[in-house]
Amino acid sequence: MTDKELETRPDSLQSSRHDPFEIAGQQIPPGSAADIALPISKFSSGTPVTLDLRILHGKQPGPVIFVSGAVHGDEIIGTEIIRRLLPKLNPKRLAGTIIFTPVVNVFGFIAHDRYLPDRRDLNRSFPGRSKGSLASQIAYIFRTEVMARCTLGIDIHSAAQHRYNLPQIRIEPDNAGLRDLALEFGAPAVIESPLRPGSMRAVAKDNGVDMLLLEAGEALRVDEISVRVGVSGVLRVLRHLGMIINKRLGAVPTDPARSSRSTWLRAPRGGIYRPSKISGSRVLAGDIVAIVSDAMGDDPHNITAPIDGIIIGHRQLPVVNQGDALLHIAEVRSIDTVEERVGTITGSILDDVMLDDVMLDEDEVL
Repeated sequence: MTDKELETRPDSLQSSRHDPFEIAGQQIPPGSAADIALPISKFSSGTPVTLDLRILHGKQPGPVIFVSGAVHGDEIIGTEIIRRLLPKLNPKRLAGTIIFTPVVNVFGFIAHDRYLPDRRDLNRSFPGRSKGSLASQIAYIFRTEVMARCTLGIDIHSAAQHRYNLPQIRIEPDNAGLRDLALEFGAPAVIESPLRPGSMRAVAKDNGVDMLLLEAGEALRVDEISVRVGVSGVLRVLRHLGMIINKRLGAVPTDPARSSRSTWLRAPRGGIYRPSKISGSRVLAGDIVAIVSDAMGDDPHNITAPIDGIIIGHRQLPVVNQGDALLHIAEVRSIDTVEERVGTITGSILDDVMLDDVMLDEDEVL
């Protein structure tokens, strides 16, 4: 980075010196990467369990952020996004520090399960306690060792099993700085949603850490659109923060669908579910979006949209019970072009040459 470029960066990113990054009793020199294994527990077999981190400590000073995946053990999309991001970033040409945690819930990841062995939800166990349940202890380690060192986090999730989420960024309401980062990310939709007690996002806010939450794809599956949204989005955020310079990463796609209110449509009866609209589709109030009938096709029930909006999640499994969630609709005020915008964003992501699994040229990152 040239002196002129450094002078134009925000004051918060400038520093007269750049020290090693300290974590878990280790020091990582500027311009280097290190793998850190934070002890968690042991499997019942006695094998040690660790929270594995890859830390890129940039040669230049800048923000400290984390990117995390698999807080729910079956939501493996974040792990794949991080795997593809790592070869694209060089700490010698990075400003600031990135802590990557590709698998936070190690127990659930190995078991292909959302939860911990005691069936607790890690994302409802924050801030955690050092002597609490296993979920509480992992939350405590993550909060004190990772989150406490950062000013921004990007946490990556997917829908539950047999459901699919349109790639979307979720942020807390009324946070203009986060809204700017969410728009820069370039996902098809930005949802302002309340913070849930015990969640990573809620505790991050209490600790002065901003959070972007990416929801994309389906549990136990990796789909290319979701991965590419995630990879390009994280890189755009890094570029926006001044942590990387990238000439090949395209401009932010056209404005996403934006919403602060959503609703789930549920099955009125048990039977077979047949959607006529899926994630990314525009809907108007009164549109028929699905039909549920019995196995013979008799006694069909039409499911209609209660609001104008965009479908941001849908059920994949056609066999349903009464009350099962079928479609998730986000209310969008300007509905006329929302489907076209989503298509434009998706096309832009697929065409983005930046997303090949190759190292960037050295003049394209700091």
